[in-house]
Amino acid sequence: MNDLTLFLDEIWIARLALLRGLGVTVSISLLSIVIGSILGVLVGLCLVYGHAVVRLIVRAYTDFVRGTPVLVLVLASYYILSTVGIDLGPFQAGVLALAVFCSSHVGEIVRGALQAIPHGQTEAAKAIGLTFTQTFTSVLWPQALRQVLPTWVNTAAEMVKASTLLSVIGVAELLLRTQEIISRNFLSLQFYFLAGFLYFLINYGIERLGKYVERKTAVPS
Repeated sequence: MNDLTLFLDEIWIARLALLRGLGVTVSISLLSIVIGSILGVLVGLCLVYGHAVVRLIVRAYTDFVRGTPVLVLVLASYYILSTVGIDLGPFQAGVLALAVFCSSHVGEIVRGALQAIPHGQTEAAKAIGLTFTQTFTSVLWPQALRQVLPTWVNTAAEMVKASTLLSVIGVAELLLRTQEIISRNFLSLQFYFLAGFLYFLINYGIERLGKYVERKTAVPS
């Protein structure tokens, strides 16, 4: 009981630091997922419908990014870009690195979903006079979205986990705040468990959002 009371007291003392760290983690995750998903859709479109040269360039980009560890992308965004005159703060560099990594994975997901749609549907849309934009938004994307969602949820969850790597460039996200708190009270097991629970809540929220969108986009039986 005394240990529990001590832990609860330490949580109360560290509540503002934990909330700030949680807020930074949520902000980074949200921005990287949104930006990465938008870029990923564009990457998927280029891989499927782009000119041969465009497809080659985008394929090289996708393979390179997917084959590079996230930590390397984070360090490159923060340190290497500054050497060429692009000075990004730790938060901005972290969001850029995670968004780029997310875009490569979402691009592959979108590519697979679009290529799974029968080509005859695109031809039928052309036959009735729809532009490519109209065909994509009204015919292709609604079908692709149903296939994309489950894997997208996994990718989004990975971005939340990857946000812990930003502590190496000084981003005061949840993990770094937790480590600072532990350095003061030495309650390692308890506070790491608390941090893990908070990460679980974020990913659980993403999962429930994905399930909600799946139900809304499901084809009535």
